[in-house]
Amino acid sequence: MTYASHPEHATITARLPKWELVAMMAGLMALNALAIDIMLPGLQQIGASLGVEEENRRQFIVTAYVLGMGCGQLLFGPLSDRFGRKMPLLAGLALYLATSVCAAFVPSFALMLFVRVIQGISSAATRVISISIVRDLYGGRMMAEVMSLIMMVFMIIPILAPSIGEVILLAGEWHLIFLFLALFSSAMFLWTLTRLPESLHPSDRRPFSIASIAGGFMIVIRNRSAAFYILATTFIQACMFGYITSAQQIYIGVFDLGKLFPVAFAGLGITMSCSALLNSRLVGRFGMRRLSQAGLIIFTTLIGIWLVLDLAYAGVMPFWLFYTMFCLAWLQFGILGANFNSMAMEPLGHVAGIGSSILGFTSTAGSALIGSLVGQSFNGTTTPLITGFFTFAVGACIATVIAERGKLFQPHNPEV
Repeated sequence: MTYASHPEHATITARLPKWELVAMMAGLMALNALAIDIMLPGLQQIGASLGVEEENRRQFIVTAYVLGMGCGQLLFGPLSDRFGRKMPLLAGLALYLATSVCAAFVPSFALMLFVRVIQGISSAATRVISISIVRDLYGGRMMAEVMSLIMMVFMIIPILAPSIGEVILLAGEWHLIFLFLALFSSAMFLWTLTRLPESLHPSDRRPFSIASIAGGFMIVIRNRSAAFYILATTFIQACMFGYITSAQQIYIGVFDLGKLFPVAFAGLGITMSCSALLNSRLVGRFGMRRLSQAGLIIFTTLIGIWLVLDLAYAGVMPFWLFYTMFCLAWLQFGILGANFNSMAMEPLGHVAGIGSSILGFTSTAGSALIGSLVGQSFNGTTTPLITGFFTFAVGACIATVIAERGKLFQPHNPEV
């Protein structure tokens, strides 16, 4: 199946070419990555300016945003199922713009955290509705291919964001970082307003009522495959969040990279982007399940080896060894992310908005909560990070086995 259920979707994809859809959806999702990664080089300056002395406490600037984004998806999913995709998306972009400006001028750390939560809620629209639009227009392996291309473009942002943050800090203070976010969101608002058609077919709209929303949630929760692939996605994204919250302290505090921090951060982004590109080329041939399940086994095995090496070096292995193992494990990430998202959404085409919101809420808020434990456990070594990775990888394996009823590498139909 190339397109989703309605013939009109072929007309939409003709009006909005695949390359532009991929670029637009990646740009919308990039607002999330920018709001996190661009400020990593400036966390110390932001904390000092707002009177935060404890090093680990600065991480809450990231955590507050991610928790807001996770919770906001529970709102924007049902809204997009009722009112269509475009208007709630534009509303979210407008709120993101406003909160970016507010964050540039906050006088206290407490107010910064409050604004970041609201900014996260607003960015939920870009995350949940982007996935819903892709599910509206595509199904099966074509959906996985499009999601892989989106992830490939999207992952360019983590490659560039810390360097952009460094350049901004060279030009001025941390306030300019938030003004840059406001400028980027303005551009995305205008692009969406002028080019994005409405993708939700009128017959698929659901009433915005407690009963309807609860019914949609029950449909998602009762679907074994969707529910446990959502859980597996949460564990995988917890690895990412644990890394993001610990990255500055590990690269600068443990390995003393200094100004090379953005370069090291970008290297892993390039690795993930290459794996997403590879996935887009292979998924049509081998299917989502075979690729992602093989990738998960390799991911877990490599991290297990990495943990043994870390313990042998008492938590401070040579940087070349640490980074090599990191890149080898992270090479699976582009395969896992795109395919797990697609497999969670595949059975939920008739409730794509609510399905995407549950996927987004669980994987974002859940990964923020358990991933933040990794960041808060930082003790001057790499052991908490790698131990967290291994724990989350094992959790993803268990969830995947339950989703598949113990039968791996067996596509349910030729399209997946």
